[in-house]
Amino acid sequence: MSSSWRALPSVELRAGDGACARVFHHGAHVTSWRPAPGTEEQLYLSERSSFAAGAAIRGGVPVIFPQFAAEGPLPRHGFARAAEWRLGMVEHTANGDAVAELLLADTAATRAVWPVAFLATLTVRVGGDRLALSLSVENRDDAQLSFTAALHTYLRVRDVTQVVVEGLAGVSYRESSAPGVLRVDDAPALRIAGEVDRVYVGTTQPVRVHDGGRTLRVKAVGFRDTVLWNPGAAKAAALADLDPGGEREMLCVESGVIQRPEVVPPGSRWAGTQTLVAGTTDMEG
Repeated sequence: MSSSWRALPSVELRAGDGACARVFHHGAHVTSWRPAPGTEEQLYLSERSSFAAGAAIRGGVPVIFPQFAAEGPLPRHGFARAAEWRLGMVEHTANGDAVAELLLADTAATRAVWPVAFLATLTVRVGGDRLALSLSVENRDDAQLSFTAALHTYLRVRDVTQVVVEGLAGVSYRESSAPGVLRVDDAPALRIAGEVDRVYVGTTQPVRVHDGGRTLRVKAVGFRDTVLWNPGAAKAAALADLDPGGEREMLCVESGVIQRPEVVPPGSRWAGTQTLVAGTTDMEG
């Protein structure tokens, strides 16, 4: 990790069983997750990340809100991933899990590009073999608000060309370059042979990422869509904040509300949770 990360405030969450995660106030950005006993990193983080005010961190779990990609009038991927969130509670649950809450309310700067009164909350919970990230959006305005969002999770893999992804068979998807064209993925498993940039629409099953002897599952509640992204070698080389060859060490599997924006009435609240489970065959519980 670049030494500049120390200039930004962060909190390390450590569960009673040794599972741990680090989350920065900047972007409410989780940059590290090591399941119990806390020895093996599960998230990819580029050594070239700038960790600078106003810039997004490359890797970990950027919070995409209130706009996905360039699909709207706001800056690409919205403003939340480079905003300064406020740290709320930090606590341990009765079973030893570590939990932190970060909050982002509207400011003059956000209202200049998105004239909405809101409160976004990211709750991070780590313990055992799991990392749960819950994003909620409260509408504090007098009119309904509409947004798209995603948890842009960079999974660390040994070699992306050897990864097998399951759980997306039969699901309609679109390439990010063609949002209006839906196709159906009938393959029981997917391999990453180069650039992939897809939004799977209406996913209902956990996504399983097999990486050699490891299996990591991504389960979503409240998030309707799943993004699968890897820039491939050519586009990766053009990313100044990505390690050389870094595309081979990461695969983004992102839970989101993308194809159809979420609409929240005044005084109401939306919430979605993404749970990552490492090295287990059972998502439930």
